[in-house]
Amino acid sequence: AFCRGRIVRVPKGPLIRVAGTEAVIPCSVSDYDGPSEQNFDWEFSRDTDFVRIVSTWDSTFTSEEYQKRVGRGDIKLRRSSNDAVELVIRNIQPADQGRYKCSTPSTDATVQGNYDAEVQVKVISDGLSVSGSKARSSTSLRLSEGDSFKLRCSASTTSPEHTHLHVTWQLQSSSAWRDILSLTHEGKFQPGPGYEERYRSGDVRLDTGANDTYRLSVAQASSGDGGAYRCLVSEWVRGADGSWQEIQDKSVEIASVSIQRTDVVISTSNVSVTERDSLDLTCNITTDRSGIFQAEVMWYFSASPDDSLSDAQLLLSMDRDSVVSDSTLISLSHVDRNSYRLLVRDVDVEDSGYYFCEAAIWVPLHNGSWHKVVERTSAPVSVVVTALEPDYDVFLNASKTPKFSDDPTELNCRITNAQDTEANIRFTVSWYYRQQLPSDEVATEELLATMDADWTLLPGDRGRERIQNGELIFSKKSADTFSLRIQWTSESDRGDYFCVISAWSRHRNNSWVKSRDVTSAAVSIFWATQDYTLTVEAVKLKPFFVAGHTFEMTCKVSSKNIKTPRYSVLITAEKPFPDRSSPNATTRIISLSQDSVVRLEDWTDQARVDGVVLEKVQENEFRYRMYQTQVSDAGLYRCVVTAWSPGGGGMWREAVNGLSNPIQIDFQTSGPVFNVSVHSDSPAIYQGEVADLLCIITTEGMPLEPDDMSFDVSWFAVRSFALDREPVLLASLDRRGIVTQSRRNGSSDVSLERISPLEFRLRVHGCEDQDFGNHYCAVTPWVRAASGVWQREPDIRAKPIFLSVKMDVLNAFKYPLLIGIGLATVIGLLSCLIGYCSSRWCCKKEVQETRRERRRLMSMEMD
Repeated sequence: AFCRGRIVRVPKGPLIRVAGTEAVIPCSVSDYDGPSEQNFDWEFSRDTDFVRIVSTWDSTFTSEEYQKRVGRGDIKLRRSSNDAVELVIRNIQPADQGRYKCSTPSTDATVQGNYDAEVQVKVISDGLSVSGSKARSSTSLRLSEGDSFKLRCSASTTSPEHTHLHVTWQLQSSSAWRDILSLTHEGKFQPGPGYEERYRSGDVRLDTGANDTYRLSVAQASSGDGGAYRCLVSEWVRGADGSWQEIQDKSVEIASVSIQRTDVVISTSNVSVTERDSLDLTCNITTDRSGIFQAEVMWYFSASPDDSLSDAQLLLSMDRDSVVSDSTLISLSHVDRNSYRLLVRDVDVEDSGYYFCEAAIWVPLHNGSWHKVVERTSAPVSVVVTALEPDYDVFLNASKTPKFSDDPTELNCRITNAQDTEANIRFTVSWYYRQQLPSDEVATEELLATMDADWTLLPGDRGRERIQNGELIFSKKSADTFSLRIQWTSESDRGDYFCVISAWSRHRNNSWVKSRDVTSAAVSIFWATQDYTLTVEAVKLKPFFVAGHTFEMTCKVSSKNIKTPRYSVLITAEKPFPDRSSPNATTRIISLSQDSVVRLEDWTDQARVDGVVLEKVQENEFRYRMYQTQVSDAGLYRCVVTAWSPGGGGMWREAVNGLSNPIQIDFQTSGPVFNVSVHSDSPAIYQGEVADLLCIITTEGMPLEPDDMSFDVSWFAVRSFALDREPVLLASLDRRGIVTQSRRNGSSDVSLERISPLEFRLRVHGCEDQDFGNHYCAVTPWVRAASGVWQREPDIRAKPIFLSVKMDVLNAFKYPLLIGIGLATVIGLLSCLIGYCSSRWCCKKEVQETRRERRRLMSMEMD
């Protein structure tokens, strides 16, 4: 069985230490009880007896032999944790060789495990020697960036033990030493942090040579390689547990290296040149290299100072053989050993930006080839190319101004006092409009049109549609004059106009770049407007006339503030409705347009198609005639006049409307007075029955013979209880006896007949639900005068009668009931027939006779 207990551990011996160095022996305890912080006692023995050295808890523990060394601190305990300490012996000597025992006082409840452990320490003499290439003094090296250098140190040991050396080259940067490259005690090369890439490329190497020498080779030296170099050698021995232990180290400073940085500088800082001048930049290479070298120079251009060279544009390059790439306007020359000049002739605005100079130093090798040792890029130099702006003024004037709407407007934009306008300058124009607003409001500018560098017209939002319609015309009258013409100026065009003349400069690549804009003073387009005035006067030429004669009236028109007006005339008549309860209805009779085109409007009397005439007597006078007037023509007649003024594109624009005074036509007659009424014996009927409606006409006053009277009768229906819907024409009978029926949606039908000289009957056959509603008749009487001419009397309309359609329940269910009984009877008989057939043919059983088997009886014994 496994029993837990206290365990005290020390390293497995023997421990090899070098005389004169510091020895550290660790001791730890585990699996103990009691407090977490444990105490330790150290003892030493050369032969058999142990001498007490030092304790963590008892200050009187130290023997007299070690009290001085412990008091000076040459021997001390260093606690690394609550359960571990280290015995530190500074400047260990051969007399310290022997056995060291670490023990712990018990804090356990029961005594289990071990409470002490021993380790053997062996002290050997110092046999390690480290030296530089030249005795003890360090060497100072002054190198140029990109050079190579080598440093040597010697390291050896005469230790009686089998030890290995660990050699590390270090560089002091600031106050700390930084590892460059090491040859470990296991024979492996190990580059320091930041030197991995240079080690893989071979720029940093560590070679061993004769006489225990170790050589550090550094190629492509940079400014970061400057500083103090030392060689650090440590001696390692393999312990009893197989691990490597460092027993001592020594170092020696080998050299102090200073690296002269190679800089590439453009001699000038920010540069400002004028367009068409030359740009002169010099790239200087600063180096103290005295040997043979060649420089490779490249000039770059970038629009931003932060761009990398991969995004920049290569202007010119010169290789190490002084071969320059070809360019027409750019040249690169070698001024002296370290200076290279870039010359850009005839600079343009597009040359503004940032210029870089990149230089690479090449040195010859022993085999005749060239090796690039350093490459640098200068800081960017800002170059600003100032454009040559032409000097000129802009003058805007109006050659044509409108006085009325639809008058033309013409504006001329002229370039004056032009200077420095050579052949590489081109002028374009932009036209703007600004609405006139009160002084406390800010008006926005609206672009009418602009021209680009190719003189292509680009319409703005305000003028795009009118430009397409040809209402706005932009032209270039001469080399220094641009014009804007508004063919028909409207009131919305009133406002301020100004032009902007743009100067464009042509660059080396034949592209055009805008260099300057000059704005003209605004020109106001405005005219005083007054309200249009139109007066119409109607005059009746014949004050008294009777039915059958000709009615004649004239309309005289006068207008103000209308440019070259033309008039259109419409004759209207206001006639009362037949029931006399509604206001007069206006009827459009005949019209005459501003182009003198006559048109019949709502004139429906086919017998008098040519009975009305409207003609133009003078420019502002019109005459209306109506032949063979009838009593039904009575009413109020007016002239409705519209004034038109010339609009854009040859069109006419409506200016104002006017209405004349009314002219009344009233006939004083002593003839009969007609009345009409509707009667039905059965206003409530059932569906499918016939509804009889009588239209009865009565006369009052002077009696007439039946042959001297004639009537136009029309029947109407309003499909609602209240008269709130449009009437529907059912049928009509004119005075010649011709019946006209309207199209019907239902299955019912109507008939209209004259049953007596003054009675007309409407029949609705097979009435349906939709035939209900208010029904009435409208009558137009015709009376034959003594001259034999038929005169139309005013229309009259009867008071409506409501026709209701009821459903006959008995007739509605009679046929469905008979049909149901018949179907039920047929289905019952059919069911009986099917049952009988099934019982006769499908359910019949066959009786089979049971066959008797004949077998012999078996004997009881066999059973």
